[in-house]
Amino acid sequence: MNTPTNKPVIGLSIGDLNGIGTEIIIKTLSDHRLLELFTPIIFASNKVINFYRKSVPEINFNYQSIKEFNRINHKQINVYNCWEEEVQISPGQLSETGGKYAVRSLQIAATALKENKIQGLVTAPIHKKNTEGNEFPFTGHTPYLKSIFGAKDVVMLMITDNFRVGLVTEHVPVREVAALVTRENILSKLAIIKDTLIKDFGIDKPRIAVLGLNPHAGDEGLIGNEEQDIIKPAINEAKNNNILTFGPYSADAFFARHQHSKFDAVLAMYHDQGLIPFKSLALGEGVNYTAGIAGIRTSPDHGTAFDIAGKNKADHSSFLSAIYTCIDIINQREEYQENRKNPLKKMTSVVLANAEDEKIDEVE
Repeated sequence: MNTPTNKPVIGLSIGDLNGIGTEIIIKTLSDHRLLELFTPIIFASNKVINFYRKSVPEINFNYQSIKEFNRINHKQINVYNCWEEEVQISPGQLSETGGKYAVRSLQIAATALKENKIQGLVTAPIHKKNTEGNEFPFTGHTPYLKSIFGAKDVVMLMITDNFRVGLVTEHVPVREVAALVTRENILSKLAIIKDTLIKDFGIDKPRIAVLGLNPHAGDEGLIGNEEQDIIKPAINEAKNNNILTFGPYSADAFFARHQHSKFDAVLAMYHDQGLIPFKSLALGEGVNYTAGIAGIRTSPDHGTAFDIAGKNKADHSSFLSAIYTCIDIINQREEYQENRKNPLKKMTSVVLANAEDEKIDEVE
């Protein structure tokens, strides 16, 4: 094992074997400059990596195979072998095998994260159709990570640059959304978002916008009562709990007028309400972050893309953004913990920053 450095060790789960996960991992790590920023561990098998390496022949992809964490090479890409058996790989096909080994990769990687063998986890896409079942009773990464970390609640937080969108409800049918929009759920999500903005993004006094559930945010009760009966009271209670919360806003006008730029995060009531504007504005570089767990996990904001799997057509921009975001959050969380131990250091940095701002003002 090479001597450890101060670089974080980040695990990469492989995703569905028949999707674009392995391809985007190979394309991302082909830029060896990334090895200066972190040490990667791909949770898969040599055979899967070698299979997809042939589909991107222009990339010279080298790695070290390991079976123990004490064998990590900090100057090279590491592949942690999660299985040895031959596995049928059929790019573009939804199969039981593709889901089974995606789950195995995720479970081993998530356990490593929980046991602090790695400092962060970036997950490639899985497909809910072939992963959810008796052995994996979860609708995706977020509820699984909530379970394994024993978190009371989590937030699926989509982020790009300074634009962040959290969800009250995630992967549930639309007809079930209204029943899940409760005061308790909204308050829980707002508390998690505030905490993660402070701890993981370095925002001391975050401002959070809350969207309404109904068109025109209920139009004063003409198009539904959820805003008046549930969402507004939750916002008022959040303010009483020292959470700077505003709304509820009509979703269409809110994004059309770029009001999201005035806030540090937006809380949407359901999946498409938040993700359609987010993905439209993120331009393929959005990141999914699981807020509320002890570990740090990010992922690209897209799916398995079976239609282009194995064809060397996958864009790895979002996966690369997920890695950068994971590194940034690791560093920010360490700085937050250091400032808690040494509050004078935090105060000094704030004073210096304010003094610098005053100099700029004088020059202007």
